[in-house]
Amino acid sequence: MSAVAGSGKREAGGGTRTESGLASIAMDAHGGLDQWRKFKSISAHLLQGGGLWKLKGQEDTLKDVHVTVGTRSEWTEHSPFRRANQHTSFTPDRIAIETSGGDVLQERFNPRESFKGHTLETPWDDLQLAYFAGYAIWTYLNTPFLFALPDVETREIDTWEENGEVWHRLKATFPPSIATHSTEQTFYFDQQGLFRRHDYNVDISGGTPAAHYVSELKQFSGITVPTKHLIYPRQPDGRPVPTQLVVSIDVSDVTFG
Repeated sequence: MSAVAGSGKREAGGGTRTESGLASIAMDAHGGLDQWRKFKSISAHLLQGGGLWKLKGQEDTLKDVHVTVGTRSEWTEHSPFRRANQHTSFTPDRIAIETSGGDVLQERFNPRESFKGHTLETPWDDLQLAYFAGYAIWTYLNTPFLFALPDVETREIDTWEENGEVWHRLKATFPPSIATHSTEQTFYFDQQGLFRRHDYNVDISGGTPAAHYVSELKQFSGITVPTKHLIYPRQPDGRPVPTQLVVSIDVSDVTFG
């Protein structure tokens, strides 16, 4: 792949976004924006591990779950949550735990405010866990098509060498309306434009820096999706700490609707 320099501005959904050439290359490599826009949601089965969940006092809550996320707006549901007839309901300004019959068991508005003063070691209550998991998996399953959302700005930065490969890097800036790890995040793509790595700081855990690797890309409904996620601490030089697995996510049974 020869990354395209420069950027272009488009209007989408009432907002201006600045999109780099690399963003377009990446979206094309994963199935194309036209194909993506045929769908409103993504569902998948998740098996999750790593040290984060125990550290937060939530070791097994999301170990084996089904998730559905929106593609045109930001929302997520995890099920089951604690009990077979319960699920989460996430949007950026509200998190709730509900029954399958629609009864609200717990609810919190402006949920990000509840993380003020948190560090990596601060435990999470159920609503905090649901909020984090909601925005995180929404981000992961929508990448790289996040770059086409209104007010998301992208620009190509210098390349990165790792394990004998040269990866192209995209710096994305997210608007306040999108709940995600941090305002600025860096996405890495190989010579074919395929997604390889994702760097961010987890603002709700004291700005903890993360290096998030993706692999085992598979195609579902014409869209290429990473099915293996491994997340490690990120050192100041950008290198991961491979002996400390923070989160692992195995994705299967992906369906688009």
